Amino acid sequence: MTNTATSLLLGHGFYFEEMPLGFAFHTKGRTITEPDLNAYINLTWFTEELFVNVHGTSQRSIQGRVVPGGMIYCFAEGLIHPSMEVTGRAFLNANIDVKRPTRIGDTISVECTVIEARLTSKGDAGLVRTENTVSNQNGEAVLIYTPQRLVSRAPKA
Repeated sequence: MTNTATSLLLGHGFYFEEMPLGFAFHTKGRTITEPDLNAYINLTWFTEELFVNVHGTSQRSIQGRVVPGGMIYCFAEGLIHPSMEVTGRAFLNANIDVKRPTRIGDTISVECTVIEARLTSKGDAGLVRTENTVSNQNGEAVLIYTPQRLVSRAPKA
């Protein structure tokens, strides 16, 4: 197997220089299942009645088998993970806005657009903020978040 300067490594994230303002990419889809919800609840012990009780739902303002917004955020991060594999140095902060409920059986995907990009004061890495829109199978935004990350610069040739 050869490794040349012109071959790309599958699963390697974007360097700072590859993410100018306006740069966008999207992920594949991921269907949310009942076992996904059970695993998330058991892992986090997030036992809100809305997520763990399937009976007596007629009095609730949100109908159906909904999942926590935090779970959707976590799944979105998993979907975009390849974009920062190796190159991502740190997750710094994010604003998260849940737009509508996500339910068991919905398929989510993420559209990411760079909205801020600047070098650090040392110049050895970049600060990149993206607007990440998580949409369901109907194209409806269910969650929007704007993470800022520290990203490696490309190696000098």
